[in-house]
Amino acid sequence: MKRKLSINRNSAVSYSIVIVLFIVLSIMSASGLLGRKYSSLLVPVCCYIVAAIGLNMNVGISGELNLGQAGFMSLGAFTAVIIAGVLNFHGITAPALVLLICIICGTLVAGFLGWLMSIPVLKLEGDYLAIVTLAFGQIIVNIINNVYLGIDGNGLHFSFVNNTIQMQPDGSMMISGPMGATGVKTASNFTAGFLLVLISLIVVYHIMYSRNGRAIMACRDNRIAASTVGINAVAEKTLAFVVSAALGGAAGALYGMNYSSFAATKFDFNLSILILVYVVLGGLGNMTGTIIATTLLVVLPEMLRFLSIYRMLIYAVVLIVIMIVTNNQTIRMKIKTLRKGKAGNGSGKGASVNG
Repeated sequence: MKRKLSINRNSAVSYSIVIVLFIVLSIMSASGLLGRKYSSLLVPVCCYIVAAIGLNMNVGISGELNLGQAGFMSLGAFTAVIIAGVLNFHGITAPALVLLICIICGTLVAGFLGWLMSIPVLKLEGDYLAIVTLAFGQIIVNIINNVYLGIDGNGLHFSFVNNTIQMQPDGSMMISGPMGATGVKTASNFTAGFLLVLISLIVVYHIMYSRNGRAIMACRDNRIAASTVGINAVAEKTLAFVVSAALGGAAGALYGMNYSSFAATKFDFNLSILILVYVVLGGLGNMTGTIIATTLLVVLPEMLRFLSIYRMLIYAVVLIVIMIVTNNQTIRMKIKTLRKGKAGNGSGKGASVNG
């Protein structure tokens, strides 16, 4: 019973924070109190939260260090661009429908590539696995940097390395090599981002507190012991890896449909490290902390922009302070002691009243 209460409490806190933030920010944005600069961050924040939640599933729950989350985001983003271009060319222009189809396709493509990648990758452990996932992200970015893709009345046209595509007057380029995606009709909005965050939380919490989730955490703690009691460690870790990749693809699709143009270099190694920072600072396996840390760390550089050249220095200092505080065992013990003291006082008062 206590375990069920803790499960409900953890998920309820996450859902409550997301819903409250959505209501407050929507009201502020509609009334003009939020400002144009911060309004433009609403969708990107949702994208990074979804990607961080997915990565936390892999790093925090499964215990595998994945440095290729940006690669899965790039797959989702450029898949969304291609699907949106095809739909728009054939007259399907309803933003909500286009966005829904793009997110579904981006999720499926990233999930499928994640499954293919998990076959060789999950045979490795530790630093070796991290290096392979890092290489995967860089390979994806470099491949997309050399892709030229357009559409016209004759269908899709593809060229690699050099642009040799001959387009009809009614055609348009969707991916232009190093220039990336061009001429994208934006369809993302804050409401879609909010719903995607909620769906991501529902999926991750459902897996975490299910039989599969307990098996994944058992494999994380001791893979040999888990195998001896009949747990298929490879299948469980593959599930966590595929879910992480799929959520990265969904985040990338939402991100890609938020800008009229973007390059593949946006999804480089630095973005993977940044998402990993969100996860670590929020707490491994802690989805509520991941949401809060991601939101603060995405908005903080914009809040410090008035400090010009010093803003990134202060940003780095804030990261160090947060890391020290969140990983300080003494502070954690004091917080636990305070919580126990409050609980004890409350129970004592309740007993005296009942008496």
